[in-house]
Amino acid sequence: MYAITGITGKVGGAAARALLAAGQPVRAVVRDAAKGRFWSELGCEVALADMLDVDALTRAFAGTAGVFVLPPPQFDPQPGFPEAKAVIAAVRQALEAARPGRVVCLSTVGAQAAQPNLLSQRTLMEEALATLALPVSFLRPAWFLENLAWDIAPAREQGVLQSYLQPLDRAVPMVATADVGRVSAELLVQAGGAPRIVELEGPARLSQHDIAAALARVLGRPVQAQAVPRETWAAIFSAQGMRNPLPRMQMLDGFNEGWIRFESAEGADATVRKGTVGVEEVIRSLAA
Repeated sequence: MYAITGITGKVGGAAARALLAAGQPVRAVVRDAAKGRFWSELGCEVALADMLDVDALTRAFAGTAGVFVLPPPQFDPQPGFPEAKAVIAAVRQALEAARPGRVVCLSTVGAQAAQPNLLSQRTLMEEALATLALPVSFLRPAWFLENLAWDIAPAREQGVLQSYLQPLDRAVPMVATADVGRVSAELLVQAGGAPRIVELEGPARLSQHDIAAALARVLGRPVQAQAVPRETWAAIFSAQGMRNPLPRMQMLDGFNEGWIRFESAEGADATVRKGTVGVEEVIRSLAA
């Protein structure tokens, strides 16, 4: 039995479907019984557990061959990441009590970065789970291609890709959530010892000009990439409703300045994997 948290999202759902397709039993860990019904109809066990409820998480993780840990995203965290720290403490305590056969934790590219930024929440998770006396693998995917969901309408209507990743001609590792879910499932069922750190990117690195060209091909109209000036970010993010835009800005700076990168690029011992889903396939799905 494999317990999957975050199963109602793209990555957790893809991981669960990959396990089910391979004939593996899945326990869907959900907060909402109504959302669990969908997975029950697919043949999953359903465990109700909030990510802050240690007792419920312990029951959800108990008796499993593996647990997939996908912390709920906090895109507008309070200073110091108190929300993430509370989840991390609960998950660690539950894993320590339940002692599953294996843990795969969804982390991120750049989790090793010392500079504070939005992704530091995953750094904190890695630091906490790394001390468990359990086999734990940290899957560090690249920038999600599904972030392009916000760009489909402006590209279709105005022919513009407004980019915070700069310079526009620099290729960045990116990956589809389908590949992240598939590799998560593979790590859960892998025989023998699992690698500690797995870095995952898609079949090709992409510049913003590459993405604009892919949008143009799929949407059937010219699309041009335009850089969003750094000095406008705080006002834009605040207008979108963010109360604390600094971590997001720091994350974008990390990608643009190159200190958010794969640790293998620094000579660290990490397993590197490549996905198979390309940018046009993702855009077609998002644009449908």
